[in-house]
Amino acid sequence: MAARVEHLFEVFNRLFAIKDECSSAIFSECGLADVTVKQIAYLKIIDEHGDVTFSRLAEITRNSKPTVTEMINRFVRMECAYRQKSPDDGRITYIRLTEKGRMMANAEQDALNRMIERMMRALDEEEVDLLVEILRKVG
Repeated sequence: MAARVEHLFEVFNRLFAIKDECSSAIFSECGLADVTVKQIAYLKIIDEHGDVTFSRLAEITRNSKPTVTEMINRFVRMECAYRQKSPDDGRITYIRLTEKGRMMANAEQDALNRMIERMMRALDEEEVDLLVEILRKVG
């Protein structure tokens, strides 16, 4: 039994390593290999909420406005985000993601897609069906 557990551990470690390689490749494509988990979380929130203001982002992330402003300034320098004034009320500024920012916000999902594509190339149709069946039992 211990040998099986060890083998599963090794297999899952390898799968996670493949996913990390895919994520790293995406970040490198964006020219940002040293992005942090917190930065990715902010980008995801901005992407998910659409018309998000500095105040709303501070509220969602439970951070101060100065902390949010500092992060957004960093994103602007990284060419991941930009500010856009509301056409209805010039006092309101929305945070928008650039294509690069959207790519980074979705990097985790894209990395998972790349990993699945890699698995699909390595496995035949029966093996894929068996893998799906096994994973459904677990999840």
